[in-house]
Amino acid sequence: MTAMRRSPSASSAGRGAPSGRNPPAAELRPTPDRVRETLFNWLGQRLDGLACLDLFAGSGALGFEALSRGAASVVMVESDREVANALRESARVLAAEGLEIVQSEALSYLERSHARFDVVFVDPPFASDLALRAMALLAPLLGPGARVYVESAAALDLPASWRLVRGDRAGAVRYALYEPTP
Repeated sequence: MTAMRRSPSASSAGRGAPSGRNPPAAELRPTPDRVRETLFNWLGQRLDGLACLDLFAGSGALGFEALSRGAASVVMVESDREVANALRESARVLAAEGLEIVQSEALSYLERSHARFDVVFVDPPFASDLALRAMALLAPLLGPGARVYVESAAALDLPASWRLVRGDRAGAVRYALYEPTP
C-alpha cells in the first residue's frame, strides 16, 4: 500500500479518503501534509512491525500512513458512526491489512483496552482537554520504547512522567512527540 496523497482539487477535510470525497464530519481537521511528513521523519520513516493506535482517527490519515510505512497493526478509534463507516470504506478500497476500526469514544476505549502499542497518535478536537485526558490514560497501553504524537492548539503541561522528544508548530497547530519516562 502506498501513502495516500491529496489531489490539488481535494479539500483539506478530504485528506485520507482514497476517493477524494470528504469524510462526513465537517469538523475534521486532518494533519497537514507537511506536519505528517515531519512526524514520520521523527519516527524514522519506517514503522516495520510496530503496533499503532490512531486515537481520534478522523480522516485516518495518520493510521493509513503508518500502515503504508510498514506498521504491523493499526487500531483507529473514531466516535462518529459516519466517519467510522467512511474509514471502513477507505480500508476496503485500499485493501488495508492489519487495520482495526473501533467506533468508540477515545477515552472509553483507553479505559477498557488491554492492547499494547508502540506508536500512538493523539489528535483530538482542538477546543477540548482531550489530549491531556488521553495522555493520563495511555501509560498502561504502551510497550517499551513507545512514542506518543500529540497535536494541540496550545503546548501541553504534562506531568514529569512524560518527556518531550521533539516539538514544533505549523500555524495554529502545535505538534510534539513524547515518550514515557522510566
